[in-house]
Amino acid sequence: MNALSLHKKLEENAGLLIFGILLVSAIGGLVQVLPTIFQDTLSTPTENTRMYDAVELTGRDIYIREGCSTCHSQQVRPLIAEVERYGQYSRSDEFVYDRPFLWGSKRTGPDLHRIGGKYSDAWHRIHLIDPRRVVKDSIMPGYPWLVNRPASGAGDIQAKMKVLQGLGHPYTDEQIAAAPAQLAGLQEMDALIRYLQMLGTNRPTGNDPDAHAH
Repeated sequence: MNALSLHKKLEENAGLLIFGILLVSAIGGLVQVLPTIFQDTLSTPTENTRMYDAVELTGRDIYIREGCSTCHSQQVRPLIAEVERYGQYSRSDEFVYDRPFLWGSKRTGPDLHRIGGKYSDAWHRIHLIDPRRVVKDSIMPGYPWLVNRPASGAGDIQAKMKVLQGLGHPYTDEQIAAAPAQLAGLQEMDALIRYLQMLGTNRPTGNDPDAHAH
C-alpha cells in the first residue's frame, strides 16, 4: 500500500482518522512533557527564588483574574533584542513557585518578567488607574475599581496557601495563620502592585555565566 492509498483510506474511514489524530497528538504531547520530568531546574529554585507572601499571592490572583496575562508575557527569551529591551533572560528555576505558569506567548503589551523595581509604586498606581497619564499611546484599559476593593475579599488566602503547602511549597503553619493580618487594611490595588514589584527579583546574582546573554 503506497502513501497515497493509505492517505485515501484514512480520509474515508472516520475511525482510523480519529485514531491517527490522537496518536500524533499523543506523540507530540510526550515530546513536550517527558523532558520536563527529568529537568531539575523546574523543581530546584535559584539561590534567590522565594515563595510569594500572602500579599503577593493575592496580587497574583488579581493579575490573573483581571486578564493581565492575556496581553503580557512573563518570559524574556535568550535573544539579544529581548535581553537588551527587558533585561536578563528568564530561567526555569525562577518559576518553581509559580502555579500556574504565566509565561504566555502573546504580547499586546510588553513582557513583565523583569518589571519588579523598574518603576515606583506611585507610577504603577497611576498607570493602573489611567494608563495614558504615564504612557501617552497606551491601549491598556484602566483598573480604577481595584482602589476600592479590599484585598482580603479577593479569595480565601489561607485556603490557597494550604493547597500550595500540600503541593510542596514550604509555607509554615505560622505563615498561613498570619496571612489574613498581612492583608488587613490593603486594597486590591496595593496587592497587585506588590506582585508586580516582585516580578523578576528571583534572578540569579553574582558571577552567573547566563547573566549576559548578549
